Amino acid sequence: MASYISIPRDLSKVKTKVFFNLTKRQLVCFGSGAAAGLPVFFVLRHFGVDIGSAVMGMMVVMIPFFLFAMFEKNGQPLEKILKQIIQAKFKRPKIRPYKTNNYYACLLRQADAEKEAEKVADKG
Repeated sequence: MASYISIPRDLSKVKTKVFFNLTKRQLVCFGSGAAAGLPVFFVLRHFGVDIGSAVMGMMVVMIPFFLFAMFEKNGQPLEKILKQIIQAKFKRPKIRPYKTNNYYACLLRQADAEKEAEKVADKG
């Protein structure tokens, strides 16, 4: 029996797997999530919170790290998408007026500037 393996046409989209079939980015994000979430769990358990609530607190802390590791849309990671959203919503102006730079108006402004320069040169 023959088994077929699909090979992507664009090999630039293939990511190199490092360890446990995860990329470097995923390993760093999962490690950071574990480093941030486990202390939260143990601190909550130390203060007498029941195990279910401690696990939920740990999950709330770890979910952003997992999103940064796994979420990708149109080949862009989550931080690039968030940067674009912040720029579109908050940094750039809401109304972008369409302004043209008329070539003939530029020529008229240049001619006016030259006439002014001649007047100044004649006076001096």
